[in-house]
Amino acid sequence: MKADVIVSEAATRIEGPLLFLHRVLDVGLNEAVEVIGDDGRARQGRIAALDEEHMTVEVMESTDGLALDNTRVRFLGEPLHFGVGPGLLGRVFDGVGHVTDGGPPVAAERYLRIDGLAINPAARAMPADFIETGITTIDVMNSLVRGQKLPIFSGGGLPHDRMAIQIARHARLRDEGADAHSFAIVFVGIGVPHDTAESFRAAMESSGALEHTALFLNLASDSSTQRLLTPRFALTAAEYLAFIEQRHVLVIMTDMTNYCESLREVSASHGEIPSRKGYPGYLYSDLAVLYERAGCIRGNAGSLTQLPILSMPADDISHPIPDLTGYITEGQIVMDRELDRQGIYPPVKVLPSLSRLMKDGTGEGYTHPDHPALANQLYAAYARAVQVRVMASVVGVDGLPESDRRYLSFAERFEQKLVQQQDARSLEKSMELGWEILRPLPAAELHRLSDAQIARYIHEETDA
Repeated sequence: MKADVIVSEAATRIEGPLLFLHRVLDVGLNEAVEVIGDDGRARQGRIAALDEEHMTVEVMESTDGLALDNTRVRFLGEPLHFGVGPGLLGRVFDGVGHVTDGGPPVAAERYLRIDGLAINPAARAMPADFIETGITTIDVMNSLVRGQKLPIFSGGGLPHDRMAIQIARHARLRDEGADAHSFAIVFVGIGVPHDTAESFRAAMESSGALEHTALFLNLASDSSTQRLLTPRFALTAAEYLAFIEQRHVLVIMTDMTNYCESLREVSASHGEIPSRKGYPGYLYSDLAVLYERAGCIRGNAGSLTQLPILSMPADDISHPIPDLTGYITEGQIVMDRELDRQGIYPPVKVLPSLSRLMKDGTGEGYTHPDHPALANQLYAAYARAVQVRVMASVVGVDGLPESDRRYLSFAERFEQKLVQQQDARSLEKSMELGWEILRPLPAAELHRLSDAQIARYIHEETDA
């Protein structure tokens, strides 16, 4: 490890969290540094850009008090690392891995690069098996599979923070033989206000979920450069828990839009040429570096599952952030403002939502043999009901045939009974509700169900 110190004459400019220097040493991109001012305090940073003559350091703390004539930089000769160990769970960290819960630092068993180590594609195993979130529209309709990355597309003012807490408190494995200690959660708040961060902490502590959770909280008042590192520190902790301690880890990150806004801000400070809506041209690859840290590895019992949450600016699903996220991940859960205005929680819009890996974690041997058929039938019936609503808006309800009026009633039951929920539900309870709301529909139109399934679930109460 090097410990070279650049004297103050090398510093040329300080702009926000960025320190610009003449390049007088042979250093590498992303190398860790310590920036030392007149007060003698060492501020963490890393080299974010360099050429033959100049280099730029991203300082992870406030640059207040730094001056060009008294600033020194110590180069550490290696990338940023995070000290991880068995004591990660039950602890609260800031955005760059410092303990903030008043307890002692985590006893580091090893130091891992925060950029992660790339998983050999040949060593990746196909994500499989089911994680129960307690949210019916996810568990039944768009199931989350171990090793998957399934984002939630929300919007400003929608209750995605409440939904994130609910999932973190109630998510579980369904394996009867699974060790309860084999499941862990890494909860990441990115650029959240102080009161929201405290609500996250209080909710996890009061429910007891903090015992199997590592909580990373980056505040809105923290520097934008620190915000870029928060998911990297959190995912490093998750990789340790998943691939070294061999746990099944669920990473919940909210709000990825704050991360992307910071990326745009820092990119503009670097003087880089902007791309769509001012975001840097490498936004896709930067997000991919984070999302692709999810997965399963052959021969390793652990898995890393991601549930990133992002708020779509102006509810625009074609905005670069949700658009690029959709290309990288395996589906999306879409939240709807109209459902929220009707008082429905969680306001999940089922038709545009999708889990591409649902088939690999549901059905025989995973959840219930009839789970996939129920999900397909509910989706098909609700899709038709939405079409009937459009027709009713033109011709009126009285102008519809009786069969179509049944679908209008189905849509009401679907939203008020299945989508609407205040407390977590087990998969069994969610499936029971699904069969219940299907029963008033004509059996002859339940084309996604077999005769045996119709006889077992649809006609059982009628016969009784």
